[in-house]
Amino acid sequence: MKLRLARQSLSNAVVVAVEGELDLFTAPFLRDEVREAIKSDGPTLVLDLAALSFMDSSGLSVLIEAWRLATSQGGVVCLASPQPPVARILKTTGLDRRIKVYPDVDTAILRHPE
Repeated sequence: MKLRLARQSLSNAVVVAVEGELDLFTAPFLRDEVREAIKSDGPTLVLDLAALSFMDSSGLSVLIEAWRLATSQGGVVCLASPQPPVARILKTTGLDRRIKVYPDVDTAILRHPE
């Protein structure tokens, strides 16, 4: 598998670390993880993208779906540490204006509304 996911539940948010490549074949795994994280740990979600090396439109779709699901339940989604190729996609598509992007997980958690 080209994608690894790790979830950590904190007092005010759940962090899902995404490592590898997020594409048509791996996006369903992140979609399922995000749904389960929000269901089990609450709708305040930080996606740690520090180790995500590639993302295509399927990955963008999962991020949008996560944002919609979390906000529909009174929560928020933010992204932490996107690498330059991923950050470029977020900026080009304008998704970085819809979903907050932070330089690291700690900053995301500190600035993330509860």
